[in-house]
Amino acid sequence: MKIYAETKRLILRALLATDAPGMFEMDSDPEVHLYLGNKPVKSIAQSEADIEFIHTQYRENGIGRWAVIEKETGNFVGWSGLKLIKETHNNHSNYYDLGYRFSKRYWGKGYATETAIAARDYGFNILQLNEIIGIADVNNLGSIHVLEKTGLKRISVFDYQGIKHHWMRIEKQSAIIRL
Repeated sequence: MKIYAETKRLILRALLATDAPGMFEMDSDPEVHLYLGNKPVKSIAQSEADIEFIHTQYRENGIGRWAVIEKETGNFVGWSGLKLIKETHNNHSNYYDLGYRFSKRYWGKGYATETAIAARDYGFNILQLNEIIGIADVNNLGSIHVLEKTGLKRISVFDYQGIKHHWMRIEKQSAIIRL
């Protein structure tokens, strides 16, 4: 099991097949999917397939979303991290997207910001990226706030799957990077 980053309260590691029940808890909740197209998963098999898809991203791209584990309890709380997006969105392709998703029972603890900062720092310090992108539904004020606290700035609004989203960016030279 590869650990990519740690924060004071959390471990960010490779997703494992054993994370499927936690992924299913998170992704089957309609509230979690409110700003994600309203398509919660219906079976644990879908969560298992999602984990295998992320493993493919690890192998092909050297990066993918990470499991977020509470140090104190060992509980799976969600995922966070960077993902290489090869498809074209908002006239951009081959960019690194910063994202996160957590089970509802872990909302409001600051985990999204904590892990987003760790992922940003990993991207700039380890992957030597020049920029990181974030995309958020214009109505998802919580996610927009997390991305802004991480240093991303709103660049434009664009249509993503029929819904208006903010295109947000941070460049390496403007980031305050913890070592």
